[in-house]
Amino acid sequence: MVSPVTVVKSEGPKLVPFFKATCVYFVLWLPTSTPSWFSALIKCLPIFCLWIFLLAHGISFLDAHPSARRILAGLIFSLLGDAFLIWQEQGYFIHGLLMFAITHILYSSAFGMKPLNLPVGLVIAMVSGVSYALLYSYLAGPITYLVAVYIGIIGFMGWRAIAGVQLANDLWTWTKLSACLGAMLFMVSDLTIAVNKFCFPVPHSRAIIMATYYAAQMLIALSAVECQDEDHKKKIA
Repeated sequence: MVSPVTVVKSEGPKLVPFFKATCVYFVLWLPTSTPSWFSALIKCLPIFCLWIFLLAHGISFLDAHPSARRILAGLIFSLLGDAFLIWQEQGYFIHGLLMFAITHILYSSAFGMKPLNLPVGLVIAMVSGVSYALLYSYLAGPITYLVAVYIGIIGFMGWRAIAGVQLANDLWTWTKLSACLGAMLFMVSDLTIAVNKFCFPVPHSRAIIMATYYAAQMLIALSAVECQDEDHKKKIA
């Protein structure tokens, strides 16, 4: 397994633009009550930097590894979702929801179906069910069904990410752990959005949502580097 120190040395410099863009977002802290193309740019810039992070590994790397391409595609749809959510009060919330649903499908495909790990799937299903039950009484109309589908999709993504971490058998890598933590943070971010939007105001909701969201996307982008680690192992062998 590649050491975390090696990872920081090799991947850290490529993530500097992402960290700078994230700092710009939190420093400017533009009001959400007056959406604009500038606020959309500032919000989307960290995700664009994660595109650059993956592309920095080379087109040949992406061509050779379908999972990395799917994560890149997921980041593209995430950026579109972020842009739509800037104007969610103007009727674009469902558009953003759709973009992120596609993102989670792409991430699920990147994480794969092995190992299956059904116990983890059952736990995620129960957590998803409880989350929807808490939201249900606050929902009305088509959004009731759309939220149910979305929770199912992000729950499936979380299952596939968490299932890859097999700590008991020592069959894990830092990138699988990265995907797992990223998926869990993504679920926390989206649940906070749902509670804050449909149920009741969550204190410091925007800070919680965006901090967990950016961290989640960074960790999931990092998980694509697993492919590169496997190539390195093959060359050594």
